Amino acid sequence: MLVVDSHIHCGVQKVAHPFNRIKPLLDQAGIARACITSPVEDIYYRYSAAFDDNAAWQKCRACSREYLLEIARANKGIYPFYFVWNDFKTDDLNKRYYGVKWHHHEGEPPYHYSDGRCAEMIDAICARNLPIILEESFDQTIKFLDMVNERSPVILPHLGLVNGGFERLYEERVWEANNVFANTALAGFREIKIYLETYGPDRLLFGSGYPFGLPGLLLDRLMDMRMGRKALKKICGENILRLIHATTR
Repeated sequence: MLVVDSHIHCGVQKVAHPFNRIKPLLDQAGIARACITSPVEDIYYRYSAAFDDNAAWQKCRACSREYLLEIARANKGIYPFYFVWNDFKTDDLNKRYYGVKWHHHEGEPPYHYSDGRCAEMIDAICARNLPIILEESFDQTIKFLDMVNERSPVILPHLGLVNGGFERLYEERVWEANNVFANTALAGFREIKIYLETYGPDRLLFGSGYPFGLPGLLLDRLMDMRMGRKALKKICGENILRLIHATTR
């Protein structure tokens, strides 16, 4: 069975998550492919909402983004995701990225949604039909989904843990939208079980969230749920490959 880890943080600018440390973990677990994104720490200073961008951080972001592209050029089956920040560089999307990351937690510097370039960035992402891994507050998640307006797939990681929580998203029927996907990174058995019983396996993706979760350990936990092989194949690889327009070969 082809397994793809759809959510791995990989970077060496401000943190030590190099690919040469990640690849042995994937190989050991029998995970053939992976979607990689820059760690937050390589994109902006996350420990102050008053973060003031500067040339040093701009260089750091550029180096982090290029590092992912270099890894993909050297390794078959590695799919870089572009981490969007308030520079809103739409031209960067013309490079070989398979999706984007959009990330803001409480207390961190926020996205400038009122900046006209933000809407232009979202339009550019949607025009390319790139999947978006979205981590935002619940209210902003709802607004963001309205801005996307079903033009691109939106992946809520950890089964919505940081987007208001699985239960709230469930109660507000957010999971029902055809373009809203989830990944299993750090999600509990209960949430995965409820999701599958309610919505089926077609919009659920395996992910580890490395370094916060270990790929092999979380894959084993998913296997222990003893779901049907057809559903497992979709969750472990087929669904994400469909989203990023990659083949199974």
